[in-house]
Amino acid sequence: MFKTSDGEEIFVIDAHIHLWDARPENQRNIHGAQFINCFHDYHKGLSPEEYLWPADKFQYYGMDTLYEDVFVNGHADMAVCQPTYLKEFYNDGFNTTEQNAVLRDKHPDRVILNGAFDPRDGEPGLDALTALVETYGITGVKLYTAEWRGDSKGWKLSDPWAKRYFEHAQGLGIKNVHVHKGPTILPLNKDAFDVADVDDAATDFPELNFIVDHVGLPRLDDFCWIATQETNVYGGLAVASAFVHSRPRYFAEMMAELLFWVGEDKLLFASDYGIWQPKWLIEKFMAFEMPEDLKAETGVDLTLEAKRKILGLNAARLYGIDVDAKKAALGTA
Repeated sequence: MFKTSDGEEIFVIDAHIHLWDARPENQRNIHGAQFINCFHDYHKGLSPEEYLWPADKFQYYGMDTLYEDVFVNGHADMAVCQPTYLKEFYNDGFNTTEQNAVLRDKHPDRVILNGAFDPRDGEPGLDALTALVETYGITGVKLYTAEWRGDSKGWKLSDPWAKRYFEHAQGLGIKNVHVHKGPTILPLNKDAFDVADVDDAATDFPELNFIVDHVGLPRLDDFCWIATQETNVYGGLAVASAFVHSRPRYFAEMMAELLFWVGEDKLLFASDYGIWQPKWLIEKFMAFEMPEDLKAETGVDLTLEAKRKILGLNAARLYGIDVDAKKAALGTA
């Protein structure tokens, strides 16, 4: 819970966190080292100095550190734990649904667990998705279209098999589809994260909510043009939110575009923990004021009401969270 200077409590859902294991003993090959080192470079480049972690802690911080950083010190009331399997790079996977479920089971009042699928798995993958839903009760998935699989270095949401998976997921009661469409990570291919295929999938599956994590960066314009016409496309602010510290003008320009095109009802705060810690992100976001020239040009502003929606109310709506009931259950009402 974040409290404003006048004592108002802001309910916070961090819509994009991870519990990963990138320790050397879990790295399957050089690509495992490349991937986590690239993450660490983003961490070092955009974090305030006092929040920097050494490489070994960044590779593996564990459940207790996560809980302390996200829920005790990080102002978050709840968080969505997103998987990223990467089994071509890591022996036991980088961050699987099964591993994240341990965190959810330890803190069921705080953690929303998402699953994943990969249409390159064919028919067996459909059965595996059914098992995920039956075992863990997930209502959301995180898709990583640039993930390597054998000789394949990516897939598209518009692929025929992807559509079969969307149909199957919808039949299983899955509502929210998070898609990594943002900056590339070494050694993955930037083009495999292109946002264009979101348009096709969102049109074909209007009952699903497509949350485009990282708002398509560096293709922000493409994302905005898609999200303004597709009512079921949302923007996840992971990565984008980190610029509030190191590049506040750039952050202001991004937020002005997002508020103008997409609107405050379709944006979700996300820290991308453990790349960044939510404490400083939320504090700087709440203190941030839109520059007057951008307000005049676009006619939009990052108001307190907009911040309330972005920090928690929009994600609560998508995930069916009764905020008042949850605050009472957590003892924060």
